[in-house]
Amino acid sequence: MADAPHQRYAPGRVGVPEAAARTGHGAAAGTSADAVLLDVRELHEWQAGHAPRAVHLPLSALAAGAPLPDAAQGVPLIVVCRSGNRSRQAAALLAERGADAVDVTGGMRDWADAGLPVVDAHGGDGSVS
Repeated sequence: MADAPHQRYAPGRVGVPEAAARTGHGAAAGTSADAVLLDVRELHEWQAGHAPRAVHLPLSALAAGAPLPDAAQGVPLIVVCRSGNRSRQAAALLAERGADAVDVTGGMRDWADAGLPVVDAHGGDGSVS
């Protein structure tokens, strides 16, 4: 049986605990990470609050064809947004480009609710709205 033409690949999804563990933010913070957290929210959202060491590339730029930042190239990507909708779209785009990408269900809202670190653009305590 042949594959359906133009079948889109649906990337996997992970919860916040797995995302934190794979990116070195979990209970064993400081351990080596096997993936990069890619935040696809817009600049004002990123500046208000993001996970430390996350890499930023807004979905709007990604959809327009922007390349991945150097730190996010050639490594597994854990894609996050505010609630999980944009990250799902971004992970699908990245998978179509050949990247190993999964998205985070619940996004940065669940990240912050889990008590994981959130910093603002200046390194102080950040917030997720």
